[in-house]
Amino acid sequence: MRSYGEELIEQGRQQGLAQGLSRGRGESILRILNIRGIHVEEGVRQRILDCTDVDTLNSWFDRALQATTLSEVLDGGAQAPRRKDS
Repeated sequence: MRSYGEELIEQGRQQGLAQGLSRGRGESILRILNIRGIHVEEGVRQRILDCTDVDTLNSWFDRALQATTLSEVLDGGAQAPRRKDS
């Protein structure tokens, strides 16, 4: 049986590991975008690096592999729906 202190240490280790994996995925996304010649402004760069949602990071990573624009990566290339003329 672990002590309370040991449990806290383990929680901290797990959080650190998750943060490290998220940061690494964000850095990989930025590297792919750089290699593909897609410019990323500092604010967007920080948004990618600060993201901790694994599903979002995985989606961005997958899209970055084939994207030609930053919008395709972050927004899935989705465009605003067109209004129908009345």
